[in-house]
Amino acid sequence: MLIVNSLAKNIITPNAHLDILTNINFHLKRGESMAITGASGSGKSTLLSLLAGLDLPSSGRVVIDGQSLADLDEEGRAKIRQDKIGFIFQSFHLIPALTAVDNVMLPLELKGEKNAQAQALMLLQRVGLSERSEHKPLQLSGGEQQRVAIARAFAGKPEILFADEPTGNLDQVSGENIIELLFKLNQEQGTTLVMVTHDQLLAKACQRHFQLDHGVLQEMTYVGPASSASQCELNVK
Repeated sequence: MLIVNSLAKNIITPNAHLDILTNINFHLKRGESMAITGASGSGKSTLLSLLAGLDLPSSGRVVIDGQSLADLDEEGRAKIRQDKIGFIFQSFHLIPALTAVDNVMLPLELKGEKNAQAQALMLLQRVGLSERSEHKPLQLSGGEQQRVAIARAFAGKPEILFADEPTGNLDQVSGENIIELLFKLNQEQGTTLVMVTHDQLLAKACQRHFQLDHGVLQEMTYVGPASSASQCELNVK
């Protein structure tokens, strides 16, 4: 579903050459879940932007479902994002003037779905917000706003879902509920999941875990009883 070959991102100015990402390589199968961890400033959000076609690499390529993003113009990349990609952001990115149901309806309407409202209401019911469908974002708690954002992300039935610190602005209980919901919907729809997170336990819950350090991506493996992650030995491939 996702192929990344020799991906790099650098910034060159008259006074400096900054390597943000260096020689990133991995393949992700359809339906797999992947976590990317790393210190602040390590390039995690930059990598996510490149994978989603929101930014262009300095070199290398990203292939989504057989389509190389480098071969597309901005209109083509926007079409890929509309048809195949969903997003969940740390800051929710809901439209303040719209109600919860209108926010979820938006991607459906952009696709020309005739029963957008019915689908949006069903998704809000799935995330436990059917009684809050007419509330605007500022009338909702942080956890409720993120639930709306998740419903919106899954509305278009994306083949691949990118999540950038989806629990970063939430308390522990709300964060745990959001993660449980995210994995449940992800498994039901068979979506490929790529998640940036600081939470090591959340990272271990994904099928694959990569760590980004000074622009270099390494895959982590855990050896030991699956029921006791704290006792697992950490190795780097």
